Order: sequence, then C-alpha cells, then structure tokens
Amino acid sequence: MTPKKLRVAFARLLLAAPVLPLIGCGGTDPTFIITYTVAPRSQPDGSVWPGPHATCDEICKRVGCSYSGEVCELKERHPDGSVVVNCSSWCDGRRPEGLASPGRMRGAVSELGALFALKAHLEAASVPAFERLARELEAHGAPAELVGAALRSAREEVGHARAMEVLARRHGAPIPEVVVEPFTSRSLEAMALENAEEGCIRESLGALMAGWQARSAGDEEIRRVMGPIAEDELRHAELSWEIDAWASSQLGAPARERLHEARVEALRTLRRDMDANHPSEELIARAGIPSREATRMLLNGLAEVAFPPGLA
Repeated sequence: MTPKKLRVAFARLLLAAPVLPLIGCGGTDPTFIITYTVAPRSQPDGSVWPGPHATCDEICKRVGCSYSGEVCELKERHPDGSVVVNCSSWCDGRRPEGLASPGRMRGAVSELGALFALKAHLEAASVPAFERLARELEAHGAPAELVGAALRSAREEVGHARAMEVLARRHGAPIPEVVVEPFTSRSLEAMALENAEEGCIRESLGALMAGWQARSAGDEEIRRVMGPIAEDELRHAELSWEIDAWASSQLGAPARERLHEARVEALRTLRRDMDANHPSEELIARAGIPSREATRMLLNGLAEVAFPPGLA
C-alpha cells in the first residue's frame, strides 16, 4: 500500500468522525479489559509458546495491544495448549519487543487520568522501538530515507509522550516508568514481521484513532493536543508500509507470504480485541475515543486498503 493511498483512505474514514460531541458522564473504571484466547505457536528456536508454565503476565505482555498491569487473569488452559486470559489493554503506539514495564497506575485514578497515563507509557515505549528500527534498517542496508524517517519518528514520540504526560497529570494520574529489556540483533525477516504487525496494522489503527480523537473529543485541550499527534502518527503508519515494501523486495516469496499472514492475523486479532472493548460514555464524549461500532468501521476501512478482497 502506498503512502498516498493510505492518506486518502484515512481522510475518507475520518469524515465519519462526529465533531464536538456533547460531554457525557461515565464510570470511573480505569481499565480496558479484553479477553484473549491464545493458541500455541511454534517459535524460531523450535519451542512452542505459550508453554504449560507461561504466566498470565507473560501472556498479556505479548498478546495485548498493551499491558497496563491492572488486570491479568488466567481463565482457562485447554488440552490443545491454548489459554484464555483477561488483560488490561489499550492499542496505541509501536510496542518494542522486550517491553518489561506494565504501565501500572497505582492508587485511585480517574478514567481519563488512567487513559492518558497509559498512553504516555506507550508513547514513551515507542521511542526505543523506533531507535532500534533505525539501527536495524541501517544494518540491513535500507535506504537512508527510511533510516532518517525512523529516527525522526523516535523524536516525535518523545513529544507525544510529554503531551500525554501533561494530560495524565491534569487528571491526577502518575506516570508509569518505562522499562525495556536489552535488544538483541534480528534477521531482516524478524524485523519485518514485527513491523508488519506493530507498524502496518496496529500503528495504522492507532493513527486512525488519534485522528478520530482530534475531531471528536469534547475536551478542547485534548482536541488541540491530538491534532498534531494524529498527523505524526499517520506519517509513522506510512513509514511502516514503506518499510514493508522495501523489506518485501529483499526477501523471498515464502518470507513475503509470512509477512502477509502476519498482517492478516494482526488485523483479525484487533477485530476480536475491539469487539470485546466497551469504552465508557466519558471516554467517547470527552476524550473522543471511538465507540466499538466506530472502531469496527475504522478497522473495516483499514482492511479494504490493506488487503485484497477476501483476505482480511
């Protein structure tokens, strides 16, 4: 998918965003609970994950859009090795491999405070993710334009994290520390697989959701903050697809098929996640978070431009 095609599609989808909705009242639950059913998958080293001893924390950290640490409940283990867990979750930013900090908010926190503290945590975690991406692109011989764009994205994520921190503190929420485990070198395909999932799909949805907030938040400050962030996030999504196109040109047909399968599965996972997510009236009205129905519409629009018919 070309950046121009992505930008045109995003503009069309965001026309459906309601502008300046009435401020409603909502609950005070600061968590976003999603149920995941995780099937066992073979790993590059020959092992199978999740194994019988995988903890709920480990599973939530790997499968959720993010892991806030407030809720992690292992519901079931099935004979085929699959597990069912409940995780606190929110989809925002590019998660780095090895994100070890849970983003936990301690004490009583308002719903808006919890939202922006978690977003601040995820935006800050995106900084080392883009820095690593830039180093890997350079090491694998990518064009200098892609390396430079990844470094610029890291700098922009610093600003996003600071902006989310201001909003979180405005609503009385502390800012969780970000801890990322040391990175190890990866093959071009391993890097491209993460980019396919975290960039092409999750980051594209994150850009759409940011754009929706910039148009729909009843809180004037939130609209003002989210406007430039939405534009940055759209560029980050465009970069993800540019990296995907370059990496695909360097890889063989079997690897390209695995990249396609990773994008399709990431979209399917997001659909399941968002169908289980029920943002409160306060988050929808004041913060501009798209409703479940609106998120479904955004995901369907993303699928239309990201995949040929019938493959998403």
